[in-house]
Amino acid sequence: MSQHILLRHRDIPHLDRLEVYQQHGGFEAFRKAVTSLQPTEVIQVVKDSGLRGRGGAGFPTGLKWSFCPNTIWPHYVVANADESEPGTFKDREIMESNPFQFLEGLMIAAFAIQANTAYIYLRGEYWHIGKLLDQKIAELEAAGLLGEGLFGTNYSLRLYTHMGAGAYICGEETALLESLEGKLGQPRLRPPFPAVAGLYARPTVINNVETLANVPPIIQNGAAWYRDFGTDKSPGVKIFSLSGHVNRPGNYELPLGTTFRELIYNYGGGIPEGRNIKAIMSAGASSTLIMADERALDTPMDYESLVGLGASLGSASVIVLDETVNMAWLAQKTTHFFKHESCGKCTPCREGTYWMTHILDRIVAGKAAEADVELLQAVAGQMQGKCLCALGEFSILPVLSSIQKFRSDYLEKVATPSLEVQS
Repeated sequence: MSQHILLRHRDIPHLDRLEVYQQHGGFEAFRKAVTSLQPTEVIQVVKDSGLRGRGGAGFPTGLKWSFCPNTIWPHYVVANADESEPGTFKDREIMESNPFQFLEGLMIAAFAIQANTAYIYLRGEYWHIGKLLDQKIAELEAAGLLGEGLFGTNYSLRLYTHMGAGAYICGEETALLESLEGKLGQPRLRPPFPAVAGLYARPTVINNVETLANVPPIIQNGAAWYRDFGTDKSPGVKIFSLSGHVNRPGNYELPLGTTFRELIYNYGGGIPEGRNIKAIMSAGASSTLIMADERALDTPMDYESLVGLGASLGSASVIVLDETVNMAWLAQKTTHFFKHESCGKCTPCREGTYWMTHILDRIVAGKAAEADVELLQAVAGQMQGKCLCALGEFSILPVLSSIQKFRSDYLEKVATPSLEVQS
């Protein structure tokens, strides 16, 4: 794209300064919402834009906002800035370099559901960003853009940052709420859903940082303008965090529907030393492995098209794996991560990630038999559909897909089939 919508700091120097952001239309969308639109009208514009959650689930944003009942008060908005998915680094760039657009989107979301308090939940390692956002919030209060009686109306709003403790599980929205309330970060049983009983058992909207950064330009320019980008069912732009075996890793803001081939070769500069792509992970560690054949490379990256590959877009953290990677080794690395991050609340995830790690360690060390591959597949299959939250389900995706699509990689690692299976 020649002009950025979310990564505007790449086109406008010093956009992280309030005066510069305002010189380029900053907070006009928030002013428009508060002074000229009803909350229901703001929600309708976001609905009409087709904006979908950019944190992974892809749920329609305006529809999520509309779920908050007007019979229970107060309402809250929480920005999920717990960017802990391996391979994802887009929200960090927004908060560091274009923070006011994110904050304005959060403020518009709060007005839309008539919340007077909003929180930004940051991953523990982002302490420096928390300090930065506290400074930006103080600037907004000093400028009269946050606080009481905004723009001469009776609407008031306060923003607060909250630091997590570096737990991947707190990216799951109900575990995030538990942590925000000062409890152990573990998922809640649903229903009730956060829109009805969220923070402090009150209606709560939780949106990802990138999702919220889309809101100001949508309110300012209209839903039809936003739909000019992307596809019919997946409108708008997306930041693709590209990493792995590519010459130019980084964040690329592109319309939804851009193909893997275009992202990897046109923007990412191709594969080092001209090697072939073996597989692609489209959603960070929480991915089904995609075999990099012609069909896959020419598949549009949107929420619908990837279903045809048995995969999902997720947070669009695209990890490229070249022909030097053994997929049993890859499964071992991802499973170690999920075992470490499992909160332990549900047995399938707690025990399943332990046993998958145990078996994969044996396989990669060359101390397992072919029967261990079958055992690994059985353990992962027993976890499927039985975990309390998505973490356990995510942990089995690289395992099952690597066994299915790259079984020969496992056979390269195992000992002779006659080797006695170790306990």
